[in-house]
Amino acid sequence: MRPPELTPLFASAEVLKGVGPRVIALLKKALRLPPGVLLPRVIDMLWHLPTGVIDRRAEPTVAAALPGTIATLKVRVLKHKGPPRGNTKAPYKVATEDETGRLDLVFFRVERSFVERQLPVGEERYVSGRVERYGETLQMAHPDYIVAPDNRGDLPLLEPVYPLTGGLSGKVLLKAERQALERVPPMQEWQDAAWLKQRGWPSFAEALKRLHHPEDAADVSPGSAPLQRLAYDELLANQLALAMVRESFKAQRGRPVHGDGRLRAKIIDALPFALTNSQKTALREIEADISAPRRMLRLLQGDVGSGKTVVALLAMAVAVEAGAQSALMAPTEVLARQHMETIAPLAEKAGIRVGLLTGREKGRVRDDILARLDAGDIDILIGTHALFQADVVFHDLAFAVIDEQHRFGVHQRLALQTKGGGGGANMLVMTATPIPRTLLMTHYGDLEVSKLTEKPAGRKPIVTKQIANGLMEKLIARIKAQLAEGAQVYWVCPLIESSDVSDLAAAEERHAHLTQVLGEGVGLLHGGMNATAKDATMAAFADGNLKVLVATTVIEVGVNVPNANIMVIEHAERFGLAQLHQLRGRVGRGSRESFCMLLYAEPLTRTAQERLAMMEDTEDGFLIAEKDLELRGGGEVLGARQSGEAEFRVAGGAGFSELLSAAHDDARMILSADPHLTTERGEALRRLLYVFECDEAIRLFRAA
Repeated sequence: MRPPELTPLFASAEVLKGVGPRVIALLKKALRLPPGVLLPRVIDMLWHLPTGVIDRRAEPTVAAALPGTIATLKVRVLKHKGPPRGNTKAPYKVATEDETGRLDLVFFRVERSFVERQLPVGEERYVSGRVERYGETLQMAHPDYIVAPDNRGDLPLLEPVYPLTGGLSGKVLLKAERQALERVPPMQEWQDAAWLKQRGWPSFAEALKRLHHPEDAADVSPGSAPLQRLAYDELLANQLALAMVRESFKAQRGRPVHGDGRLRAKIIDALPFALTNSQKTALREIEADISAPRRMLRLLQGDVGSGKTVVALLAMAVAVEAGAQSALMAPTEVLARQHMETIAPLAEKAGIRVGLLTGREKGRVRDDILARLDAGDIDILIGTHALFQADVVFHDLAFAVIDEQHRFGVHQRLALQTKGGGGGANMLVMTATPIPRTLLMTHYGDLEVSKLTEKPAGRKPIVTKQIANGLMEKLIARIKAQLAEGAQVYWVCPLIESSDVSDLAAAEERHAHLTQVLGEGVGLLHGGMNATAKDATMAAFADGNLKVLVATTVIEVGVNVPNANIMVIEHAERFGLAQLHQLRGRVGRGSRESFCMLLYAEPLTRTAQERLAMMEDTEDGFLIAEKDLELRGGGEVLGARQSGEAEFRVAGGAGFSELLSAAHDDARMILSADPHLTTERGEALRRLLYVFECDEAIRLFRAA
């Protein structure tokens, strides 16, 4: 159970005054909620941090107020003057003054009774807003704040500015944030006192207060002490949780699996190419792990097209040689079927029985697969999240592979592992996203890592060029000539906003344009299509019946069409480096010379210029990943929460790598001295894990 003193933080945000069903619906849009959390809570309000401040500290006299600036003025209300009857466009004016001059407060489309209540004639009020000159008169249109002298404390002289959504006002959000702040309970310090002093960081509660109730504009800047303190708290919680899960995993007895090599020899004989040196090295490392008494957990990193699937198949064959079963889980149906297409012909040559289980296998077909799996008549099962389901029972699962691991959480990984008998399945996780060391730490702890650094023989370099949007018609003319010679083209349209509608519109518009210019043979693929339509379109492109495929980023992972040799990425400046690299990897898989054309709209930001230049300069995924981390900060590239979410809530900005390294070392020292967090600081650190919702680690220390 969560400690009772933290209960106020995890209550629904509806406990805050002024937050009813309408505001909750708006907060749900504005706040970034963790997976599984459907409605905003008080803690989610606290992690919704300001991005700047409005400075209302200037309190000049009316005569000294500078037009075009924000000022807070103490004035006396003289008279109200409403618009002429029937003229709704004319403003409602309230004349006010101080001893130095006159100020008109101007309102458009406003109820007279509301303004009269706010500004009674003859009384003094503080008004805060932007001062403008209109003819000879100073005026303030729709003051941001109008408060009586007795309520002067309600006027925020340094007002934090929060990310908002349509319909949610900054005033309503600020009021809710202030109330959320009041619910932060006193907590024992979990950070080392000497470390806090050295960094000049405030306490946890003080850090939150200075962010939501700033005393200085610098308090909300990226490198500020309050923000750095909370970022370090989040990173330390992350590193402790990972280390605890990792230590718990290491402590569990593994299942040694020994194969005799006969099936692997048949698979290698059936391959159309020789294994690369890094594939051979990775296989030796995996074989050593799988045959050891401790449970295996290894990460296989390989750039697009480096041959990870073949390594996974040969590793799974070790378990099959030993008379057991293997599983391969992918995050999407498209990718699962792609693996099936690669693996099935090779497995058949070796006499290995392979099955496929995704959300599409239903009814009698699904029942048949489950029965064969339980009976041991399937050696390797390939699938999606469907493999987690309770009714999926293996006869004897000894080895599991998870592809694109960062899309799954620890609890999902453990759920698949526990399906293995005799101490749980050995685990290999794979990713085609080359991961910098810092992100390996945030997401995987100190996982053993194998890298595939070479591309299979025969892969040609991909010529990458930046092209301004104005030259698009020239590019299309060149593509037309290439199509006549048998080329095939991907044309990727971006997600313009975070909305399927705009994404779809961009792709449909480009599809119509290219069909008009290039004729028939232009296909369209997007996330709004059902699985059957997607597969049919993809199959038509793979078979050569479609020459051009206009697509959204659904083709980023798991599409293999060797004849496709041109990739056009529209609005390339809107994509991250890692995503551009993934998309480029869809071409260059056959014998033709391949091209990646990065169409961009001017003017480019400096970051966008660096990204596109990096794409032109190198195809090395590891170099690109390091650059991506440098340009985008830590939280966005891969993600740290062990739930499959792709961002930190506080960390990820300035000084990310340095803070992460410190948190990594701190977590290791803490757990070496206090593995079950039972000391005084350990008890405080348990609160930290609860605050950042590191559920897996909490489950482990509660079981200890």
